[in-house]
Amino acid sequence: MSDTLKYLVTGASGQLGSLVIEALLARVPAAEIGALVRRPEAAAPLEAKGVSVRVASYDDPAALEAAFAGVERVLLVSSSEVGKRAAQHENVIDAAKRAGVRFVAYTSILRADRSPLTVLPSEHVATEQALAASGLPYALLRNGWYTENYTMGVPLALEHGGLIGTIGDGRVSSASRADYAEAAAIVLSSDLPATGTVYELAGDTAFSLPEFAAALSELSGQEIAYTDMSFEAYQAALIGAGLPAPVAEMLADSEKGAAQGGLYSQDKSLSTLLGRPTTPWRDTLAAAL
Repeated sequence: MSDTLKYLVTGASGQLGSLVIEALLARVPAAEIGALVRRPEAAAPLEAKGVSVRVASYDDPAALEAAFAGVERVLLVSSSEVGKRAAQHENVIDAAKRAGVRFVAYTSILRADRSPLTVLPSEHVATEQALAASGLPYALLRNGWYTENYTMGVPLALEHGGLIGTIGDGRVSSASRADYAEAAAIVLSSDLPATGTVYELAGDTAFSLPEFAAALSELSGQEIAYTDMSFEAYQAALIGAGLPAPVAEMLADSEKGAAQGGLYSQDKSLSTLLGRPTTPWRDTLAAAL
């Protein structure tokens, strides 16, 4: 692959990556944009937008190095494979360095190095450390919670007439996935920040789960109660609902950490980057309904 590309987005067919591609298309010519996907069948919809598609898995160092050939700036969208991510991300970083990439931005998690969450941050911290050790110029996009992390549970809440959690009176400073995607596109396509720059990104508006349930009741016209459970009972309920045990543990741990303030932030770095307020959580909830 000898073609040069200014920008390459990994995980470009995923929920966040596809939105980053859209946000980049609004800012720079399609000919400058590359999309990295795992499966060849994911290429066509992206190619239809005029972007160059390269195929490589995070588990394949040689394919990654070939995919990064001629690329100037990479957005490393974190893998969805919890437990394998640190090794996969290291493959990406090593391949980017060998290929001569000049800048990497990475989608980490809010306050990764001091988060009360225990399951999610560890692999993000390992990736942040690998980037720092690589010698590559880099920036960290420490994304807070996507409002969609809660709106995806709305059908189940409506079906059962209730919402469950283990968050206590913890609050979640969420923004829409598209907000975080736009911020990533802005960092990638603007004058590059100083290497090691950390962006703590969170929504301007926050909610507790009782408030979320009340808003869901109001918007849906159906009474939705919130029930706070112990960590163990909530994790068991998630497994009982059909979630794989590791996913249930991750979600329960996230709420336990949120109860200690892990998903709350008054940092306005996200809206500052966007040049506008973040999307209110109630708007995302209303759109989901």
